[in-house]
Amino acid sequence: MTKRWLVTGCSSGLGRALAARLAAEGEQVVAAARRPETLDGLVARHPGNVVAAALDVRDAAQCAAAIGRAVDAFGGVDVLVNNAAYGQFGTFEEVSDAELAAQFDTNVFGPWRLTRAVLPLWRAQRRGHAVFVSSVAGVVPFPGLAAYTASKFAVEGAAESLAAEAGHLGVKVTILQPGGFATDYSANMVMPQRRIADYAPVGDGMLAAVRGMNTKAEINSPELFADVVWRLGQMESPPLRLPVGTDSVTYLEPAYDARRAEYDQIVKAGQHILARPASTDKPV
Repeated sequence: MTKRWLVTGCSSGLGRALAARLAAEGEQVVAAARRPETLDGLVARHPGNVVAAALDVRDAAQCAAAIGRAVDAFGGVDVLVNNAAYGQFGTFEEVSDAELAAQFDTNVFGPWRLTRAVLPLWRAQRRGHAVFVSSVAGVVPFPGLAAYTASKFAVEGAAESLAAEAGHLGVKVTILQPGGFATDYSANMVMPQRRIADYAPVGDGMLAAVRGMNTKAEINSPELFADVVWRLGQMESPPLRLPVGTDSVTYLEPAYDARRAEYDQIVKAGQHILARPASTDKPV
């Protein structure tokens, strides 16, 4: 059955690969990007199946317009893929209020406002699938990526809440947790205006690792991501969380194991119970 997709961040990388794969499979796709002219070739190759939409997810009016584009072109939306995001580098102290706000406006508030705008359609048709592209950084706290990590943790919490709130309306939710992919993520990473030398021992190593990510032989291809997401869209009962990429489990499994071990140790020791002060009441 052909589905109607709205995918954000399609000018390059994961979003572009996904839009191309969906079109090749005969799906109907609204490919959204801040620079829709970058999609002219894709639209020309798949007339009738792909339409482009100008979308900056920070703009509520453009979010509404993108959904309107999907309604006009295909009659609605079945699957929304919240893919648009970027990485803000910097340790906790280095990232300014403005840099933190900008990171959350794109990575958290953007998916929230776009999903909120499509929910009335899904409530009316009693079906829909919201896909949130998180990261292994939504579970693993990488040093030097405090703002980015925080944004992905927030996305996962918001998505889980949506699943609990809208499941009875036929709305499905999936959180994708990609590992490292051969995209422009590292090249487009935003550096903080302020750098603090004391954090160089942890920050510089992380920055070098991110900058060199595309040179790794085992790096995942965007086409792998596109294949996983297309197959996800065909599932009757998709998972709430889905690691994506050959390295994703390598990052996630130790993190989940460490959390469980710490939790078990704390509970076993009774440290989760606050000590109560001795009563000062005197017997009558």
